[in-house]
Amino acid sequence: MSGTIRYSISGLDCDAHEFAITMRVPPPVAHGQRLRLPAWIPGSYMIRDFARNITSIHASDEQGPVGLHKLDKQTWEVAECVGELLVEYRVYAFDLSVRSAYLDRTRAFLNGSSVFLSLPDRLATPWVLEVAVLDHAACADWHLATTLPVSEVDERGFGIYAGTGYDHLIDCPIEMGAYQRADFVVDGVPHEIVVTDGGRFDMARLCRDLIAVCAEHAALFGKLPVDRYLFLTLGTADGYGGLEHRDSTSLICRRADLPAPGMAKVEKGYRQLLGLCSHEYFHLWNVKRIRPQRLAEADLSCEVNTELLWAFEGITSYYDELALARAGVLSVEDYLDLLATTVTRVLRTPGRARQSIAASSFDAWTKFYKQDANAANAIVSYYTKGALVALGLDVVLRERSDGGVSLDDLMRLLWERYGETGLGVPERHVERIAAELLGESLEGFFAAYVYGTEELPLAVWFGKLGVGFRARPSGGAEEQGGYRVEAPADDLPPSLGARLEDQPEGLRLTQVLAGGAAQAAGLSVGDLLVAVDGERANAKNISDLIRRLEGAATEVHFFRRDRLMVSMLERRPGPPDTCDLWLLPDAELDPQVRARRAAWLKSNRVLVA
Repeated sequence: MSGTIRYSISGLDCDAHEFAITMRVPPPVAHGQRLRLPAWIPGSYMIRDFARNITSIHASDEQGPVGLHKLDKQTWEVAECVGELLVEYRVYAFDLSVRSAYLDRTRAFLNGSSVFLSLPDRLATPWVLEVAVLDHAACADWHLATTLPVSEVDERGFGIYAGTGYDHLIDCPIEMGAYQRADFVVDGVPHEIVVTDGGRFDMARLCRDLIAVCAEHAALFGKLPVDRYLFLTLGTADGYGGLEHRDSTSLICRRADLPAPGMAKVEKGYRQLLGLCSHEYFHLWNVKRIRPQRLAEADLSCEVNTELLWAFEGITSYYDELALARAGVLSVEDYLDLLATTVTRVLRTPGRARQSIAASSFDAWTKFYKQDANAANAIVSYYTKGALVALGLDVVLRERSDGGVSLDDLMRLLWERYGETGLGVPERHVERIAAELLGESLEGFFAAYVYGTEELPLAVWFGKLGVGFRARPSGGAEEQGGYRVEAPADDLPPSLGARLEDQPEGLRLTQVLAGGAAQAAGLSVGDLLVAVDGERANAKNISDLIRRLEGAATEVHFFRRDRLMVSMLERRPGPPDTCDLWLLPDAELDPQVRARRAAWLKSNRVLVA
């Protein structure tokens, strides 16, 4: 194709973890043409400086070598050349995450934003990518999975892909390896799941549950906006994460979270995996197509700030687990168990009183994605608190309209106005659309809970859905709240007000929470706690040692910068930071509340007999 930029993965050095990439730029190539690699990847709001992984780069034309002058950390300027420009470079790839690239003898994975150079003034140009069969014994049984548009590939997926626009090229991750795969169909659209290093698990069960969840999301919006969809999943010993793309997602999960053969009930790990799949799939609409205007026009070379991440990640986080209940994959009790854990995570973040979720969104680049030891005291997650604000907005819409409208209707209107038109959502337009839908102002709600730091009236919101709510002290460091009707015993242990990491020499403080006993005793992050009341402290006995504190303060010994120190630790009750939720009996509910709860949990799917 004339004017087409041609890329190829021309070689793999599995042991050095390097991709060899070539880029051919057709003439004319003007003097001063620039080459650039993005500094961040859409969906993950942190500067990652992918260009630091380029280990060598050279350019040539039909007459020989062409000079490249580096302008900044990620941009090169091309000297004068004749005819086609050939750029050859190598990229170090050993990031076991969903955001960058990875290569060893077991698998290859890449996001285009971390390996494919762009021409900033020719971003809409057609491109071709060739991935040849890999010449390495370890790769003999590898296949390739991606949603890049196929031009000509073999039965294993290797060959030529072609499309238009750099945005498209970098929004279709590639997985290569000896993976497990399966196909299923949702609303007539083919779906594929690829699992790398998943071990032994029940693929049929996973596909069956994903069909229900995906169909639930599609029913909410009325249509699927893709012709195919791909779940790329990596199993690890202890990993978790996901990143959305235009018609696929990259996931990392614990192998233990994949459904075991013959699993009778939906275990907690599998619930987490289904929630992750649900979250990234909902992004097909909310983020990939309904987008903040500022991100729709994003420059990938620098930060792009928006206050709207609470709506795009928070609302998605609300629906990811609600859809599991609506689809029938989880019982309502299991859903409330997950929701209570979300509430607990927010209650255990003192920073919720200092940072709004709009500010959390805006400062994601420098605060949320760069958390330090004081993060819990200074910031709040626009994911978790955003999900609870979405719940509150759903309740307010349902109650004030007497069941006439809900957050479902708001999402459908956003899809109609912005998703289907391709227009970006301007700042503060979500609340305008919500007020328009309801027919009255919601300024007070947004001022208090989105742009302000007022405590969320969770008991009120849950009550209006016929759900019991209780916030109480924790019964132990591992307790995360959940579905629980009965109140726990009154003799709950006092709280240290710190998070600990077990080490051979003692307990390392990884977080010290504002207002807690540890902070009052002068303990700091990094201190090594070795004794309480003269007794050696370890992970097994610390809860009991804290429980036994009585009346007057007790000596606590710790090392700071390898110097032994002593302070006085007071007994302090644990804060009400653990959430219990339960279904209130139908007989106790007002008919309107009972109807509201039923509508809230009702599936959007049309059941066909």
